[in-house]
Amino acid sequence: MTAMVKAEGVHKSFGPVQVLKGIDLEVAPREVFCLIGPSGSGKSTFLRCINHLEKVNSGRLYVDGELVGYRQKGDKLYELKDREVAEKRRDIGMVFQRFNLFPHMTALENVIEAPVQVKGESKAVARERALKLLDRVGLADKAANYPSQLSGGQQQRVAIARALAMEPKLMLFDEPTSALDPELVGDVLDVMRGLAEDGMTMIVVTHEMGFAREVGDSVVFMDDGVVVESGHPREVLTNPRHERTKSFLSKVL
Repeated sequence: MTAMVKAEGVHKSFGPVQVLKGIDLEVAPREVFCLIGPSGSGKSTFLRCINHLEKVNSGRLYVDGELVGYRQKGDKLYELKDREVAEKRRDIGMVFQRFNLFPHMTALENVIEAPVQVKGESKAVARERALKLLDRVGLADKAANYPSQLSGGQQQRVAIARALAMEPKLMLFDEPTSALDPELVGDVLDVMRGLAEDGMTMIVVTHEMGFAREVGDSVVFMDDGVVVESGHPREVLTNPRHERTKSFLSKVL
């Protein structure tokens, strides 16, 4: 079975600062893969490399068996044109820490926009799916509301519906609850839990250890640009092998 995501020796630097120092990992189809670790450990950068929002300096990243951002001929890699990258990116949904909704559009219009503009779908088809998705994230009654009329948690759920509207095969979540008030976190995690139950492949950068333990199939602890420890959530979170993991978990659990 082809891995949904495969990283081989992925390095990424910003100027002289090495952020990723050789990441090797695999994410199976339908897997919920949680990335944990301190701020600045490279988790979000790695996530952004998966859909080529950041270019890797060396190593290889594959999504569903295809190289991300490059084409290989012989031993050489050739960077794909922006249009080709954008086409591949359609298959990958991304939900950011900040919701990044269009403020001048209603919730419904935010969800419809990409399928119509990028995929060329008819507005009627896109609208029908968008209404179903808003219902799925518990916001059927907020379709006509603008982002400013929604709570942070509601905006984040619209952002999830917007990502799902492109019918992605992979969803990336970059700390989707960290900008929310604590009482709003549960609703967003419930939506993510539902996606996991439906078999969506998900990579989640999160500080929500309860979610990682309950919903995650694998947990990877990253620190200083490397994978320190990985395994089943119960193993890593309950019985970590490395001192660095123990130290981090003692502060967050």
